[in-house]
Amino acid sequence: MKFTTYLLLVLVLIATMGCNTNSEFTIDNHFLSRILSVEGGSLHTLKLENKVSGRELIPQNEAEFQIRISEGTDKEGTDVILTSADFKMKEVLSQTSEKLIFLLKNEEHDMEVEVVYEIQPDEFYMNKSLNIRSGKEITLERIDVETIKLDDVYQPYQMKQITAWGPSKWRPGLGQPLYTKESATFWGTEFPASYNYVENETAFCGYLWGRELQSGQTYSSYRSVFGVGDDANFIQDTFFEYIDKIRVRPLRLQVQYNSWFDFGPRVDKEQFEKSVNKVSKELNTKRGVPPFKAFVIDDGWQDVKTDWSDKVWKVNAKFDADFATSIENVEKAGSSLGVWLSPGCNFGGRPAVPLMREKGLEALDQYMSLAGPKYMQLLEDRMMELTKQGVTYFKLDGLFGHLNRREFDFNGGDYGVPTMSQLDTEGFSPADERLNDPKYDELKTYYLVAGTERLMQIFKKQHDVNPNVYIVISNGAYLSPWWLQYIDAVWMINAGDAAGGSNRTEELVYRDGVYYDTWVKEKTQFPINSVFNHEPKKTKTGESKEQFSEYLWMNLSRGTGFVELYIKTENLSDADWGVLADGLKWVNKVFPYFKHARMHGGNPTEGEVYGYTGWNEKGGYASFHNPSETEVQTYSFTLNRAFGLNKSLDKLTVSSPLSNVPEFAGKIVSKDETVEITLKPGEVKVLEFEK
Repeated sequence: MKFTTYLLLVLVLIATMGCNTNSEFTIDNHFLSRILSVEGGSLHTLKLENKVSGRELIPQNEAEFQIRISEGTDKEGTDVILTSADFKMKEVLSQTSEKLIFLLKNEEHDMEVEVVYEIQPDEFYMNKSLNIRSGKEITLERIDVETIKLDDVYQPYQMKQITAWGPSKWRPGLGQPLYTKESATFWGTEFPASYNYVENETAFCGYLWGRELQSGQTYSSYRSVFGVGDDANFIQDTFFEYIDKIRVRPLRLQVQYNSWFDFGPRVDKEQFEKSVNKVSKELNTKRGVPPFKAFVIDDGWQDVKTDWSDKVWKVNAKFDADFATSIENVEKAGSSLGVWLSPGCNFGGRPAVPLMREKGLEALDQYMSLAGPKYMQLLEDRMMELTKQGVTYFKLDGLFGHLNRREFDFNGGDYGVPTMSQLDTEGFSPADERLNDPKYDELKTYYLVAGTERLMQIFKKQHDVNPNVYIVISNGAYLSPWWLQYIDAVWMINAGDAAGGSNRTEELVYRDGVYYDTWVKEKTQFPINSVFNHEPKKTKTGESKEQFSEYLWMNLSRGTGFVELYIKTENLSDADWGVLADGLKWVNKVFPYFKHARMHGGNPTEGEVYGYTGWNEKGGYASFHNPSETEVQTYSFTLNRAFGLNKSLDKLTVSSPLSNVPEFAGKIVSKDETVEITLKPGEVKVLEFEK
């Protein structure tokens, strides 16, 4: 064979190999991998691998993303849906071990999309995002960063109630993840107001946006996530581990006092100081409870009778304008100051709304718009000022409404909220009962998206000023785990701020019934360690030490790291303070277990024994409540992974912080052992397990 002929064959072979190699791209680490193809000029995923469980996933479609565009949400016309199949591969912009970036082009619509895949060497998840550019003005209605068809994908949370009116009927279904039944993976969009859903075995991970993209402008999407676990039966645990990794601040135990049950809106700096001193003396000084993280001034400090057009949330004459005296008082108690505030001007903020409307700020009906640029800039300025002044805790109450009523901004097209003109909505008010109709869900969601994004901007800036700030979003919020990228705890939704009932059993059943509905029936994917549940409450004395202790421990055992005391300080007896002190010492002790807290057992409202449990590599705890007020009940549980047991545990010594379980004192139990516990009517028992 001539040398030139041989060389030509070699070059052809190399070129062929190069072509095959360049048509497939892999991004991976020792947990997971994604193999992508650009063969034929179209980008799509060939295969995913969960290296932890040893499972492969083969997508049944070739759509890598989906973008819905229009001439504008407030204009007549048909939306256009573009998938990755409508774009041709133009260039590979980056190809490293941790990042792949592909540039795609759609000639017909003059659009370019950069598809970005990112992975960290030691993480069990990877991310994906889109950078979208258009050569002409368009409206991005919805961006699905991920559209992947898998035969075992499912949507655990399926509720959707974006209602304007209705008591305890607020379940927007936003920001919930998707899982796979056999391959043990989780999917979603890292944005609280995303809507991730499954349709025809296809996972759509994206969100409504509804805003204009100008010619030549680039829009960078929120990231989607694809993560893996070892067992599909415990993929929720894996997802919560991922949430714990990406949250803005570590899960912390936040124990604090709130002035509301003490004084309501009548609170002033003298009363507040008196309660701070009393609580600090009784719990911290006399009984050795660690100093509180915050003492909180609830609704009642704001001056709603003055002009807020230059500065919102001004302080009334009952407090110093900069809270100087109150900050000094809480610092003497080894603590810091927290305040209540309503971003939407709900509750005690409502009287300020009419005057703000007159001054041209973006008012709705009773509330302010969380998408209004003038009002929200003033709100940002004020929250930043308070943060810089030394306020370390913010209870943000009444975001998009409250337990019974919500309001939506549909007339803010000038500032990024689409209008409603393509539907028959003439004469609708922001809280019109007709808006309960699901046909308006997308339009309502556009406002929730805009308001959520604006709040996120404020929360980021607060974190920059004080990385240890603690932020809770309360009434009118919604339970998305991706909120924890910006704040610390979320209202549990659809529950009153005081548990109803004529005795402690009824109070527990009320609140725990909402827990059961939210996490067991509805399958809300949100860690209960970051829930705001409006308890514990102690407003009068007289109940026995045993009654108060059982209520308190059951309450604390729910596993939230946010413990806010609602007490009437002058009504508590010495014995009451003693129980409170012991309970707070216990919660400081077992808090490390809260990271993996969960509910177990039956339905509280059906009289079935239930409780909470949490574990780590050193041990755990479990609580049990018999909600029946007439029947003794025996309950059995197995110490296994389904009960939350850490895999490193084997033999465990049992104890209890309460005196009603002598039969378990010093008992040794083993992993996988089934344990029985008997409870009298209304009784609460708590067990601790130590390695």
